[in-house]
Amino acid sequence: MTSVANPAPSGSLAGHVGERFEWRRIARLFLLSRALDDLEESRLFPERKVLYQFSARGHELGQILLGCLLNGKHDAASGYYRSRPLLLTLGLTAEDALASGMARAGGVSDGRDIGVVFNLPRKNGAVVLPMAGGVGTQYTVTAGWARAIVYYRETLRDIEYENAIAVALGGDGSVATNGFWSALNTATTRRLPMLFFIEDNGFGLSVPSTLQTPGGNIATNLRSFSNLQVIECDGCNPAETSQCVWDAVTSVRAGEGPVLLRLSVPRLTGHSGQDTQAYKSESLLDSERARDPLARLRGYLLPALITETEWQEMERDTAAEVEQALQRALARPEPDTAKVRQFVFAAAAPAASERSPEMARINMLTAIRRTLEHELKVNPKMLVFGEDVGPKGGVHAATIGLQDAFGADRVFDTSLSEEGIIGNAVGLALAGLRPAAEIQFRKYAEPATEQLNDCGTMRWRTAGKFSAPIVVRMPGGFSKCGDPWHSVSSEVTFAHAIGWQVLYPSNAEDAVGLLRAALRSENPSIFFEHRSLLDAPSARRPYPGDDFVLPFGAANVVQAGTRLTVVTWGAMVERCVAACAKRPGEIEIVDLRTIAPWDREAVLASVRHTRRCLIVHEDTLTAGFGAEIAAVIASQAFLSLDAPVERLAVPDVPLPYSMTLLGAVLPGVEKIAAKMEDLLAF
Repeated sequence: MTSVANPAPSGSLAGHVGERFEWRRIARLFLLSRALDDLEESRLFPERKVLYQFSARGHELGQILLGCLLNGKHDAASGYYRSRPLLLTLGLTAEDALASGMARAGGVSDGRDIGVVFNLPRKNGAVVLPMAGGVGTQYTVTAGWARAIVYYRETLRDIEYENAIAVALGGDGSVATNGFWSALNTATTRRLPMLFFIEDNGFGLSVPSTLQTPGGNIATNLRSFSNLQVIECDGCNPAETSQCVWDAVTSVRAGEGPVLLRLSVPRLTGHSGQDTQAYKSESLLDSERARDPLARLRGYLLPALITETEWQEMERDTAAEVEQALQRALARPEPDTAKVRQFVFAAAAPAASERSPEMARINMLTAIRRTLEHELKVNPKMLVFGEDVGPKGGVHAATIGLQDAFGADRVFDTSLSEEGIIGNAVGLALAGLRPAAEIQFRKYAEPATEQLNDCGTMRWRTAGKFSAPIVVRMPGGFSKCGDPWHSVSSEVTFAHAIGWQVLYPSNAEDAVGLLRAALRSENPSIFFEHRSLLDAPSARRPYPGDDFVLPFGAANVVQAGTRLTVVTWGAMVERCVAACAKRPGEIEIVDLRTIAPWDREAVLASVRHTRRCLIVHEDTLTAGFGAEIAAVIASQAFLSLDAPVERLAVPDVPLPYSMTLLGAVLPGVEKIAAKMEDLLAF
């Protein structure tokens, strides 16, 4: 490793908060981080042994100081692609760091994710929550963990959570994202124990910070934000940085509310290994190099605490440590291809149970409410939240009375941010709670797409180390009318989202069994509540009991038949039953109940028996989930078919508001009956 010049000391250790830090350890970690960057930049990236390289040069000092203070049993940190110095401070080994970048077996993700997207189960300090490749996605998840701290401490009276904090690290570019502002709103309105740790190097890749936030300084802009303490400092100055990091962490631990700490740092290399920084002037590059925090740290510690000889010895030792770690990492095998499908889902699922039905029939809305109520009663770690779910009881009335019964700490309203709702749910689940979040309408889930995708792949991306078993209730589909905003179904979107269970009940009994199974599952679940079924007479059933659970991936044969199989789900079940009224005993109707997983064997067995198949669904035709079913039948039951596999679905248009237009595009009873007759006559 190349030595740096020894500038004039930038502060004195005597009588300063810096006395409370282990500066020898900090120096060693700094040199270790720099040695890893040196190796990757000079050898591994040019040799294509590391395909993604994001240097931490210039960012190290504040992260290492922060890591030294994150020693609480329930502290958590969530970083981004330049956060390796923090990880090293919290226990990541140089070998694992290199193995992860080179996609070798046993790395942080076992070759599943890029090497700079880290996670770290708790060792000697904070847990490092699973990072994601998106910018700004870490903030709402961290806010969820901070909310979990408050819940454990104040509601469950768990004294282990006293003084715990959650920290989200991010660059100046990330302060422009939806996730940052959503988390900021949540943290300040709820006065959460959360630290926003912003490392401002002046550029979001090539875009200057003045185009990310007015004036280029998020701290200045937020000084008038209520319930937020704002601190900023030169992140290259050891005395100043140690004081500010200490003050920020101490303030959050003391219960004084969230803090935003902005550290001004240089980015001493390109955004990533491919970036030449041609957009920076030579004078700017020179000024950044002159601010190198490693040189400042050396000047701060020499000779007051460390001699020149000791510093040089640390340089040699860390360089040797990295070289030895490289050899061990290179000796690791490539990841086992036989295991690439592992960890998409948890192995176990809630066991099915017998019904103990009541006599009276209830609608699906009541069934959902009663299931939520019972699970809240038996599981103190369960939380229900979303927009308007509190005093109002939900725009669809599924949560009426739940806040009165269980309190505003367990059933609560959120701000109008779907990214925040899902991100918070993920953080709460990572902290061991059981969140059941509501998205008011299926279409409103679009702003949360990134959080939903990251949640679904989390178990796989971390090779089984982390998972966030959340339940997301999504009303959707047509009701008294249609429209392009409130009537969207598009369940195929989530069938394609890896790691999600997708549940779509057609009646009150199935809603109870599937929702309870989801609330007790170790996997995340999308629970569709079709708007037209919430109070539909056809969907009413006796309440099946407080212990009733349905298995995932088990279709229901609604009625048996000999000549035609109809595969359907949701609101189309009722219409298919009505459509075959004139063909008693001839048409078998299979209600899938769950889209992911779906019951292939039940469908194939039925088709092999009847030798014909019609698939009916409400989603649009092109690439709807019916296409997947048809492809499986064509592949695995082709020789059993006496007619083509047919699909009936909405043409490729949004659902219209006009009832006349809506009737023209939805599969109606007459359309379904006509298609059945065509297939029977084939």
